[in-house]
Amino acid sequence: MQDRQATATADETANGTAQAAGAVPADLPGIAEVRAAMTAPGQLFEMDEVEIRGVRTRVWKNAPATLRDILEISRAHGDAPYLVYQGDRLSFAEHYARAAAFARLLTGRYGVAKGDRVAIAMRNFPEWSVAFFGAAVAGAVVVPLNAWWTAAELEYGLADSGARVLVADAERAERLAGVLPGLGVRCLVARAGGAVPAGCEEFEAVVGDPGDPAAASLPDVPLDPEDDATIFYTSGTTGRPKGALGTHRNIAGNPVSLAYGMMSAGVRAGGTVEELAAAAQRRVTLLSVPFFHATGCHSVLVTSALQGGTVVLMYKWDVRTALELIERERVTGFGGVPAMAWQVLTSPDFDRYDTSSLTGVSYGGAPAAPALVDKIKERLPERIPGNGYGLTETSSVTTYNAGVNYLERPDSVGPPVAVCDVKVVDPAGRELPPGEVGELLIKGPNVIKGYWNRPEATAEAFRDGWFHSGDLARLDEDGFVYIVDRAKDMLIRGGENIYCAEVEAALYEHPAVADCAVIGVPHEVLGEEVGAVVVPRPGASVSEEELSGFLGERIAAFKVPVRYWFREEGLPRNPGGKILKTRLREELLG
Repeated sequence: MQDRQATATADETANGTAQAAGAVPADLPGIAEVRAAMTAPGQLFEMDEVEIRGVRTRVWKNAPATLRDILEISRAHGDAPYLVYQGDRLSFAEHYARAAAFARLLTGRYGVAKGDRVAIAMRNFPEWSVAFFGAAVAGAVVVPLNAWWTAAELEYGLADSGARVLVADAERAERLAGVLPGLGVRCLVARAGGAVPAGCEEFEAVVGDPGDPAAASLPDVPLDPEDDATIFYTSGTTGRPKGALGTHRNIAGNPVSLAYGMMSAGVRAGGTVEELAAAAQRRVTLLSVPFFHATGCHSVLVTSALQGGTVVLMYKWDVRTALELIERERVTGFGGVPAMAWQVLTSPDFDRYDTSSLTGVSYGGAPAAPALVDKIKERLPERIPGNGYGLTETSSVTTYNAGVNYLERPDSVGPPVAVCDVKVVDPAGRELPPGEVGELLIKGPNVIKGYWNRPEATAEAFRDGWFHSGDLARLDEDGFVYIVDRAKDMLIRGGENIYCAEVEAALYEHPAVADCAVIGVPHEVLGEEVGAVVVPRPGASVSEEELSGFLGERIAAFKVPVRYWFREEGLPRNPGGKILKTRLREELLG
C-alpha cells in the first residue's frame, strides 16, 4: 500500500471556487499549467512511469495498488453507512467483515485459487458489493454479469468466463436453475426469500455470521497491480458480448482519476487541492445505474469505498422514488446517463421534494444536450454539473468536465486526466489536427488488458498501448474532447455525415421534448435520411411541423428529420441507460 492515497473527490470539490453557476472567471490558467501544478513532485496527484505490457505508461504514484488495498482503507470509515437499500443499512465495518468472511469461504471450503473466476448475477443489492470485494481479495477474477440477460445469455457469460462460483439473487438463480448443473458452477443465492434451486446454497447461511467486525481478517492472498481483477461484458449491439479483462491497477486507479478530473476544475478556478479536499463533504450518491457496468462499480461503488461515501441503492430506476430518496437520505449527488438527470429535473413532482442537499449532478455514458445545462441552472441554482467520458475498456474515467471547465465548454466531455493520452485519427491511422473529426484513441493505466479469450478482437482494438474506442470525436486546441457520435451510429445522407448526437441535442432544446433518439431511415437514392423518435414531456404536445421548423433554425436543412415517431412510453435502453437504437430500428423499420 502506498503511503498516501488520493481519495478526495466530489462535485462540490470541483465547484469549490467556481461559485455561482454561469459565471466563468476571467484569465483562467491553461489546462497544461493546472496539470503541471497538481502532478508536481510531492503533490497528491504526483505521477510515476512504469512499463505495462511493454509500453511505458504514466501512473498515479499515490493510488491504491489493488482492490485489497481499497477494502482495507474502507475499514477505517468504521460505523459510517456505506450501503443503504430500503430498510437495510450496512456500515463500512460490517461490509468489511462480510466481505472477509466470503473471501475466507472461497479460499477455504470452495477451494478457489488465484485467477479462478467468480461470477455475480443480481440486482443492486448490498450482497453484490460483499461478493465483489470478497472475491477480489480472495484473488479471484470477478465476473459481473448483466442482470437483465436471459437464461441463455447468462449461461453464455458463465461458460465463456469459466466461472467456478456464482453468486446470484433469487430471480437470476431461478432463471439459471436448468443449466447450472451442466456448467459445474457452485451457486450461492442471496436474498433467497424461500427455497433455493436444487444444487444451490443460500448465501447468508453459507457465509454465516461474520462476528465482530474488529476481529475480521482477509485471507493471505498476495495481489499485484497487474493481476487480473475483473471481466465486465461489453454491451455490444451486434454479436456476442466480449469480456473486458481488467487488472487491479485499472480499477484501483479509477477513483484517483475521478478525483483529479473533478478537483482540477477547482484548481483552475483558483483553489488548491488542500482547500478543495478540506471543503468537500462526505458524498451520498444515489446510484441510478447497475453495479455490473463500469460507472456503477468503478466510479461509484469502489470510489465510495475509498472515500467513505454512502451509496443509496434502488430496486430499479424510478423518477419519483429517486426524488423521495434524495430527500430522505440527503443525497448530495446523482446522475447516471444524461436522460436520467433530465427525467429528474423535468419531473412534475420535482418541487414537491427537498433537493437542497444536492451539490452537483454528474452524468456520462451518452452525449448530453446543452439544454440539460440550462435545466440544471433553473432547478438547482448555483450547482454546477459535471460529466465525463470513458468506456468499459478504459475502466470508466478517461476525461472529466466539471466546475469552470464545464461552464466554459458545456458541450465537451473535458480534457483527459493527467495519466491518460488521447488522439484523434483518420481511417488510415493518421493523427488529425484539432477540430477535425475522427476515431478517438486512448492510452493510459486505465486501459484494460484486452478481451477475454478473444485474441483477434484484442489485436484489432488494442495496439501499442492505444485503445481504439470506435467513438467519433474531435479535440480543441486546449485538448478538450468533444464526442461527436459512435461511428456505427453516424448517418451518411447523400455523402454528408450526420452525427445523431447533434440532432438530438437540438431536439432537447424544445420545451416539449422529454427524450429522443435519432436513427437512420433507408432511402433508395440518398442511402439514409434522418428519423427521430420523440417522447413528449407529460402534458405537452408537439407536431412534426413544429419540430421541423424549430430544428430548421438550429441545424442545417439536410440534418432535419424527414420522419418522426411519437411515443408515450420511454425509449428502450440497456442497463447502463444507453438507448438501444438497433431495437428501435427493428421495431419501427423492420
